[in-house]
Amino acid sequence: MSVNRARGMRDLLPEDMIPRLAVLDTVRAVFRRHGFDPLETPALERIETLTGKYGDEGSQLIFKVLKRGEAGTRGEVGLGLRYDLTVPLARVVAMHPNLPMPFKRYQIQPVWRADRPQRGRFREFTQCDVDIVGTTSRLAESECLNVVNAALSELGFDDFTIRLNDRRLLKAMAAAVGAEDREVPVIVALDKLDKAGRDGVRRELTGSIGLDDAAVDNLYAMLDGAPVPDMEAVEAELAAIRDNAAAMGTPPERIRIDRSLARGLDYYTGPVFETVLNDGSIGSVSGGGRYDGLVGMFSGREVPAVGVSLGIDRLLVLMAERDLLPKQSTGTQVWVTVFSQQTLSASLAAARAFREAGLACEVTMNRVGKIGKQLRDADRRGVRWAVVIGPDEASVGAIQLKDLRGDFKQTLPVAAAIAHVRAEG
Repeated sequence: MSVNRARGMRDLLPEDMIPRLAVLDTVRAVFRRHGFDPLETPALERIETLTGKYGDEGSQLIFKVLKRGEAGTRGEVGLGLRYDLTVPLARVVAMHPNLPMPFKRYQIQPVWRADRPQRGRFREFTQCDVDIVGTTSRLAESECLNVVNAALSELGFDDFTIRLNDRRLLKAMAAAVGAEDREVPVIVALDKLDKAGRDGVRRELTGSIGLDDAAVDNLYAMLDGAPVPDMEAVEAELAAIRDNAAAMGTPPERIRIDRSLARGLDYYTGPVFETVLNDGSIGSVSGGGRYDGLVGMFSGREVPAVGVSLGIDRLLVLMAERDLLPKQSTGTQVWVTVFSQQTLSASLAAARAFREAGLACEVTMNRVGKIGKQLRDADRRGVRWAVVIGPDEASVGAIQLKDLRGDFKQTLPVAAAIAHVRAEG
């Protein structure tokens, strides 16, 4: 039998997971600092929860699970792997109407999409979301932009742009060129400008969507700054979102109001935003917007909401390429060797003391008595501190502490060794 992974899936070994968890801890700390609380939802949702929320293209990418028994043999679908974290959040809010509002939550969990795998894009990947539910205040949008800026900055990125637009502007632009009845396909086409360019999008607009060249010219003129009828108030809101995010700490030059930004998902109703690195090395690394109608699809009541998601897997690819990931291949801080069976109890007691002090500690299980080989094992794993307890050390209740990255080597009481390791980090 051939042993292989499914396409677009990954095994994350310890050398992958250790820096990954450090990055996620950084992001989680940013989320908590901005007042967001944690939430988790199931990997599987009822299929009716997921369908009809992402547009035709998105719905085709949902991994579907057949029903059990005879219904499954007939091809009937009952469940689906979650496509994002926003629709499950809307379902949670609908099921728990007594949540205190505004409800600020963060969620860091995997999602699944039956997409074509490519650089930085996988079929299973982790989303890091923050959402604010239950307020129409545009400060919520500013908060989302500020969270993105803080997270990217703390991860080591300093040259990026947060693009900002409003779906109501796009709706008005479609109406202005006589395509009010084709608003969604026009927006979906505009969402491809970065990849297909204006010529490619023009072919789609004049082909399957049915606009004439004059309408496309008018549409492109509005993208370039020509007035959009009756949208002065919306444009003032976008300026206020930008200015308030700047007051919160986001450099204003990092926020660009961009009428071409569409964000293809059907559920957006107001401001939308997306972050791109200015070197163009990869697609967007965050995206989000306001979706005031989504919760109402489940609850029958209007509940305003806005949120943003970080593409953490794309960011990890870039951080690895740019040498921004933490230099750590193991979580073990101290390696306790075993000199002999006669000193084993002293080694185990030392390991217990390090662990009770909150330090990650491993005890040799192989090569007992071969201290040189045990130290090489520890060094190959990337462990910095090694402990040797021979008969002399055991007889006086001491240990020999050795820095495998430097010259430090000293016989100490266990408590002093613990203090030294802590002080050195």
